[in-house]
Parts: sequence; C-alpha cells; structure tokens
Amino acid sequence: MTLRPAALALLASLVSLTVGSAAHAAEGWPTADVKGSADHPVISRFTGSLLVGYAQQDWAAVQQPSAAGLSKTERNKFADPISAEGKVTRLFYLGPAGKTPLEIFRNQQQALMAAGFKPRFSCELKSCEPVYFALDTDTRGQGMNWSPGALIGVKGSNFQGARWALPMSLSTDEARMTVGTLSRGGSTVQLLVYTSIAENEYTDRAASYIEIVEPKAMPTGQVTVDAKAISAGLQAEGKVALYGVLFDTGKTELKPDSNAQLDQMAAVLKAQPAAKVFIVGHTDNVGAVDANLKLSQGRAQAVVAALTQRGIAASRLAAHGNAGYAPVASNASEDGRAKNRRVEMVLQ
Repeated sequence: MTLRPAALALLASLVSLTVGSAAHAAEGWPTADVKGSADHPVISRFTGSLLVGYAQQDWAAVQQPSAAGLSKTERNKFADPISAEGKVTRLFYLGPAGKTPLEIFRNQQQALMAAGFKPRFSCELKSCEPVYFALDTDTRGQGMNWSPGALIGVKGSNFQGARWALPMSLSTDEARMTVGTLSRGGSTVQLLVYTSIAENEYTDRAASYIEIVEPKAMPTGQVTVDAKAISAGLQAEGKVALYGVLFDTGKTELKPDSNAQLDQMAAVLKAQPAAKVFIVGHTDNVGAVDANLKLSQGRAQAVVAALTQRGIAASRLAAHGNAGYAPVASNASEDGRAKNRRVEMVLQ
C-alpha cells in the first residue's frame, strides 16, 4: 500500500484517533454533490458516484502528459508535457461503496473509446506510482470547491473510524490513468482520467479525477491600443489591427465597450490632420463569403460613422469589407478565428 505524503505522516500516529479539527472529525462521508457543480457532457459519472470536487475556468492552461510519458532523467516528472489551453474543467468523483477502482476505470475507458477517444499515454497499477507524483495533485486541486465530509476508515482494526481529508484524495493504490484527445463539435478536447483507491486501502472507496480542456479563444477586446501605438503601427507597417472594436456575432452595431478604442483612433487622426485611412472589416471563414462581405462592410461603415461623430471628416475615411480574404491566423481553431475577426486602420 502506498499513501500520499501527508497521509504517511498522519498514519504513523493514528490508532483510534481522527485526523483534523474536532469539527472536521464530526463529519461523515459526503452525501451530495458539491454546490454549483455539474457533470461535463464529454463524460458522465459512474452510476452512484458523487461529484465532490469541482472547478471550471473559462480560460486557463494546464500541463498534461505527452506520448513520451515520464521523464527518463528527472524523477517523477513528465517528459515534454503538453500545455493545454482553453476552458478547463476539473472534476473529482467519489465512487459508490462496493465498487472497485478497476470496475469504475474500465467503464470510463469503455465509454471514452466508444466516443472516439484517442489515448496517447496510459498507466496501470505499479507503473502509475511515479505518474501520481508527476501529476502534482496538490497543485491541480487548488481552487477547487469541495463537498462537506471526510473519508472514513472502514477496514483494519487500527483504522476503523479514522478520518482523512477529502480534497484530491487520490493514491497509488489500484491506480490507473489514461490521457488523450476526443473530437467534439469540430474541435479537439484534451482529457485526463485518473482513478484509484480514495486516499488509502482503509477507506475501501474509489476516487476519480477528471480533467477536461476545451479549446477556446482567449477573450479579446480587453486591451485598447492607445493613440501612440496606433500611430507607431501606421508608420511602421501602414496598418494596425484593432481588437478593441467589438461587435456581437453576425451584427454590425458597435458595442459600447468599443468607445475607448474609437476615442484613441480619433485621437490619432486629429493629431495627423493630413492622414487619410481605410477602415477595413475582416471576418473569419465561418459562413458564406457573400454574407461575410456584407457583414465586414457594414462593420467598417459603422466604425467610419463613429469616427465622424468624433469630429473626423468623412472625406478622410473610406470603409471597406474584406470578409475572410486576408486571415492572419489559421481558421482551423477558435483562437485563430478570433484573431481573424478584426478591424484595421490602413493608410490610404
């Protein structure tokens, strides 16, 4: 039996004593899912399990094992881990009493493979021991919300009734893991599943940690390009892309959040009264070309109108819709498509 480092120290002094504060010692097994949690549509829970740990971030980055697996030169480290970025969901399930980690993992594995999962690295039993430490579960558990309750010893004369903390209570006992990709909705999802005995053999319960990373464009429009930077871009390249000019999907009406960027654009033109510019609208490749030409033209015209309202002569401005004819990134990913949806100022 192998225990987590924290558990090793505690077990040395545990006989019939409990772990933690008096208030924590009074808690029993968790009885409900953690508040605000939900199963992820990519993979459902094993029947009868409780979702006791949960976190979701709209934009984050995590490192997951590559096909190279463990490092051959560094102990308990992954070789060339993959940095997965996007919407990150972390789920921690406590299996029902009487169900082994093997049964739960095989069901998870079967469901994933049926959905088209492509594993790139896996481990089972002894080979999962260094993997457990390489995962750095304490770091992965940071920021997760947890159900009230504790793990309780139900086996072993010395440990019946003993309690251990619930958060990230995985172990190397009966451990199995798979990590890989799953195609979903035209994008590639990174997925990691680690299932083992919960904390140690005395709990006689299984736990599963599931980590899902869905590709997602980083939120744009959060940084306004100031007049100095716009001027420098026009001087250096004759154009500048402005991601602070915002529209709702399929719309040509400027969002109020665009005002700060429009003010900076007007400031540049007022400082250079002889300059004339094209305002060029760009889209991604989603949808028909004709529709995107109309959309990009309408957006460019909306920007021209907003600049004339700020005191810029209409004779100095010309609107042009370019649809998706001048991408700056691949349209194969959402992040690339977000970069392609932009408004540019181009010197005439």
